Amino acid sequence: MVRITALMDNNHSENKALIAEHGLSYLLEWEEHRLLFDCGSGPGFWHNARKLGRKLHHLDAVVLSHSHYDHGAGYRDLIELGGGSPLLCTGPDFFQPKFAFDGVRYTDLSCGFDTGFLAEHGIRHQVITDMTELFPGIFLAAGFPRTHGFETIPKRFVRQTEDGFIPDDFCDEICLVLDTGDSLAVLVGCSHPGILNMIKHIHTRLSKPVSAVFGGVHLVEADGERIKATVDALKQMGLKTLGLSHCSGEPAEQAVCQTPDILGCHLAAGDCIFLG
Repeated sequence: MVRITALMDNNHSENKALIAEHGLSYLLEWEEHRLLFDCGSGPGFWHNARKLGRKLHHLDAVVLSHSHYDHGAGYRDLIELGGGSPLLCTGPDFFQPKFAFDGVRYTDLSCGFDTGFLAEHGIRHQVITDMTELFPGIFLAAGFPRTHGFETIPKRFVRQTEDGFIPDDFCDEICLVLDTGDSLAVLVGCSHPGILNMIKHIHTRLSKPVSAVFGGVHLVEADGERIKATVDALKQMGLKTLGLSHCSGEPAEQAVCQTPDILGCHLAAGDCIFLG
């Protein structure tokens, strides 16, 4: 049986002993495998794991969906507290500095550590550029074609390269895919490349329907038309369960709850999903 535990989310669950803050972290436990997907912005997810009795030592891998602080900055805390794994998986150009730009001011949104930190702690960095089977039935997906034109990225997001600042296309974003037999379940961080672009790519590459998606879909800034088009398209692609967290937005959650044949919920800190 698969257990997915939300260790960090913006919202509190019924377990008021846990910390809730802007960010995302999921613990995946499946048979003998234990993976951490995102680490939030600080040590709060570690506190929550301890309160829930979930150990974060000797993990098989840590996966960071992208390098924004609210998903990656807690990684430094994880390692310095003695947890984690000898393996870190990210997308390409993960360590390019990321910013939000308002026309005058740049706000650093980066993860706060670099390759030197990894070398210091003996951590192997695996860069995911394509569909990669990390363990039997557990895949990491990257390199999402932009096939849905309305899935745009806010212009304020930029990254710093050797040639200066450029719009951030989030080429570093990856997601985790579970092959549960007849269908697939997907964990996403923020879905900056577009949740439909990501799910369509995964379906095409693995030739199975995506029946469940958990995580952030970054519809918090989307209008009603885009939200409806997104939910309808996901349903047409075979989606049956959608657990939203972090950046998804209340209007998107309401739209899911009003869509027949889709089971929807918000995954707050301490909430769990069991599959199989």
